[in-house]
Amino acid sequence: MRVAVIGGGTCTDEEDDLAREVGELLGRRDHTVVCGGLGGVMEGVCEGAKREGGETIGILPTERRADANEFVDTAVATGLGHGRNHLVVLNGDAVIAVDGGPGTLSEIGFAGVYDRPIAGLGTHRIDGVDYIREVENPTEAVDYVESEE
Repeated sequence: MRVAVIGGGTCTDEEDDLAREVGELLGRRDHTVVCGGLGGVMEGVCEGAKREGGETIGILPTERRADANEFVDTAVATGLGHGRNHLVVLNGDAVIAVDGGPGTLSEIGFAGVYDRPIAGLGTHRIDGVDYIREVENPTEAVDYVESEE
């Protein structure tokens, strides 16, 4: 299963730890991580996945594959800026959101458009939006997206 992991390009140490743990669980359970390929949550999840032998795909906003973080196996340069956000979500079978800002919020919206199950780990809470499953920890996040497969 491919799991899109979304979150901020910069993050706190706590958010980085959560992202790494999500990545480790996904790698250990033989899932492929899809993300935006840059720093912050994206780098943390990729690093965690690689520690456990997982595969990582980074869908970059820039025109240069070399801009990917060092833990991305397959870098996809788009040159689309934030326009690439729908591609991140579209290429996952499910989504895990770790915190995040406005870019993450747009990806959460695309998850709804593309009918992807989404686990929210300390991310946006939106009144009237019922497709985000709020979870307490990385294990719950991964368990949820697996249950929706």
